[in-house]
Amino acid sequence: MSLENRINDDIKQAMLARDKRKLEALRAIKAGLLLEKTGKDVSGGEIPGSVEMKMLQKLVKQRKDSAVIYRDKNRVEMAEEEEYQAGIIEKYLPEQMSAEEVEALVKKIVADTGASSMKDMGKVMGIASKQLAGKADNKLISGFVRKYLN
Repeated sequence: MSLENRINDDIKQAMLARDKRKLEALRAIKAGLLLEKTGKDVSGGEIPGSVEMKMLQKLVKQRKDSAVIYRDKNRVEMAEEEEYQAGIIEKYLPEQMSAEEVEALVKKIVADTGASSMKDMGKVMGIASKQLAGKADNKLISGFVRKYLN
């Protein structure tokens, strides 16, 4: 079942359950999918899985960043709403890898590519980002890349 169909089914379920909070998060995903459908990366109306994953990651990141800002401004109720929506959206992403697994994979990539300095960061990040697409945050990946290249 495609992501779009899953979202539509979950929207129907949330409407029947009268779950407004969940419905808001699901509608945000649907809006993102509609925007992606009209984008340049889509042909024939089908959205590639990689584009879907990037879009979902972007939505989660936006909500987490907003939650941090709300907490800084003492708007706890709004921060909690953003965190709740991020949690709903994360359910549609693949299982996230632990920091230890990411570190081990980055260490292996650095060894395989023969990277030795920060000049090689782009090469390592390109390979790591492709292998860990949707499974780990790029900020975490780049932290480990920097650690092994310094």
